[in-house]
Amino acid sequence: MAGDYSRWSPEPRDFKAMLKKLSHEQILQVLSEGLCSYCEEVIESRVNNLNLIQRRVDEMALSNVNVADSSAEFLRGNSSDDVISPKRKLNADADAYTPSPRVGDSTNSGRSKRFVSAPSTPAINKQPVSDLSNFEIKLNDGPSRSVVGDDLVEDQKEFIRYSQVGRRKDFVHYENVNEKQINVLKGLELHTNVFNPDEQKEVVELVYSLQRMGQKRQLRARTYSEPRKWMRGKGRVTIQFGCCYNYAVDKNGNPPGIVRDEEVDPLPPLFKKMIKRMVRWHVLPTSCVPDSCIVNIYDEGDCIPPHIDHHDFVRPFCTVSLLAECKILFGTTLKIINPGEFSGPFSLPLPLGSVLIFNGNGADVAKHCVPSVPAKRISITFRKMDVSKLPYRYTPDPELVGIERLVPPPSSDSSRNRHHGNNDKLPKSENKVFSNEDEFPPLGKSISSSRRTRR
Repeated sequence: MAGDYSRWSPEPRDFKAMLKKLSHEQILQVLSEGLCSYCEEVIESRVNNLNLIQRRVDEMALSNVNVADSSAEFLRGNSSDDVISPKRKLNADADAYTPSPRVGDSTNSGRSKRFVSAPSTPAINKQPVSDLSNFEIKLNDGPSRSVVGDDLVEDQKEFIRYSQVGRRKDFVHYENVNEKQINVLKGLELHTNVFNPDEQKEVVELVYSLQRMGQKRQLRARTYSEPRKWMRGKGRVTIQFGCCYNYAVDKNGNPPGIVRDEEVDPLPPLFKKMIKRMVRWHVLPTSCVPDSCIVNIYDEGDCIPPHIDHHDFVRPFCTVSLLAECKILFGTTLKIINPGEFSGPFSLPLPLGSVLIFNGNGADVAKHCVPSVPAKRISITFRKMDVSKLPYRYTPDPELVGIERLVPPPSSDSSRNRHHGNNDKLPKSENKVFSNEDEFPPLGKSISSSRRTRR
């Protein structure tokens, strides 16, 4: 279990006591060994923050503040803003200064957590999840600028998380296209650590709730599809919102692409929050705000065959990876070896919580595919519809209009740019199955079995 250190040693270790025996210089030397100069600066800054934390704890003790009781309350989970598992905290007092968790850590709490874009301080009266609207990303509607316990306003907290996003845009693979050597990956971008482990867990729980609703026919007919698994790699579950998309000619003769006279359910509130975050955090441009999405639920062995996304959707579009890491293949020629098995010239691992942007040659010249996944996986592909292909009854969502991008403090631009140039290599997460059985009201009309469409 992620964050459970006891499994690595026959006896639990007191890391707090171990750290107390080390000097400031020794801690810096151990943590920064082998790192680049920029990373050394980050480590030194965080170690200095630990000293600041200790001073603040001492001040609280002098003021007769019961730090132990406050810590105990926090570790019991009574915090509406907690996004980091208590088992992964060195101690509760240092929480306000703890960096964003790594992909691979996971919370063991059964409660759904709101998306919060930075470390936070204790709060009480957390409301249980009762419907889809309770899945929220707190900082994506703009900062509240209300001061919280650690003296950081919400926009400062959001910038801390924003600055920890890794961005890679230098993918290169040349192929001969129309007798010219071109970089067929130009336009691809990989943004890592956009959604932290607790936020990923929240999205996965929502997807499973939507799947249960689809199985009970509580979603519109074309929203949910669970084809019969007749061979390896076939039968992937899909849930689509915003528009009905045909992968192939359907029984009514509609060609592949957006079916303009069919309706599916609108984007759930949490998915709109995800969109706002990606636009606000410079992952997606403000000129291409998604208005539809397709959720893919893979069982072990499921795949997506080689293809180029339909041009009923404008570029760029993006895919969020959840639950299990997998690889995606790119190339102008991708070979089918066996059912669910493909080969191609370029392979890219997709870390959990990452966002892969498809644009330029990476979207329109190179094909892409996902070979049979090694474990259960979820992906959400967000796309903006071409205005000439909008469903006839489509109405723009006012919540997705006028999203403003986060403007970093000028003094932090240089360090942020250096950080964003890093190609973050994030560890794999455990494939943990969520089993939240809460029921939610339907997004769309209940349908009869005669209207249910299977593809």
